[in-house]
Amino acid sequence: MDLTHFDEQGRARMVDVSEKAKTSRVAVARGKITMKAETFQRIRSGLIAKGDVLAVAQVAGIMAAKQTSQIIPMCHPLMITGAKLSFNLVEPGEVHIEATIKVNGKTGIEMEALTAVSVAALTIYDMCKAMDKTMVIGDICLVEKLGGKSGHYRRS
Repeated sequence: MDLTHFDEQGRARMVDVSEKAKTSRVAVARGKITMKAETFQRIRSGLIAKGDVLAVAQVAGIMAAKQTSQIIPMCHPLMITGAKLSFNLVEPGEVHIEATIKVNGKTGIEMEALTAVSVAALTIYDMCKAMDKTMVIGDICLVEKLGGKSGHYRRS
C-alpha cells in the first residue's frame, strides 16, 4: 500500500479528497488511564478538588475531536455530526474511555476518535495529578470504523 501523505519527492502533503464522494463514517476508539485506588475512589465519589473529573474529560474529548485538524498536520478539517464519550470505571483503579465520532464527509474520522480518547485521558490526568503522579495512560486504539473506501474494520 502506498503512503498517501507523501508526494513523488517524498515530501509531506495533505491528500486531495476533492473528487471523493461524501459518505457516512463512524469511528470508535478506546483507551484507559490507570491510577491509585484512592484516586479512583475520589473520582468515583466526586471528591477531586478541581471538580467533576469525568464531566470535564467528556467535554475536553469532544472539543479535541472537533480540533483534530489543528494539531495533526495532515488531517482535513471535518464537520463532525456526532461525538459521544463514555467512561467505565473498573476496580481497583482504571478508567476506560470510549469515543464514538461521526461525520458525513470525504475522509475518515479515525484520528478524531483517537484524539478524543487521548485528550479525555490527559484531562483526567491533569485534574488528578496533584494527588497522583503515578497515573498511566495507555491502550489507545481504533476499535471500529465504518464507511469510506476501505469499508468496515473491527479490531479482533
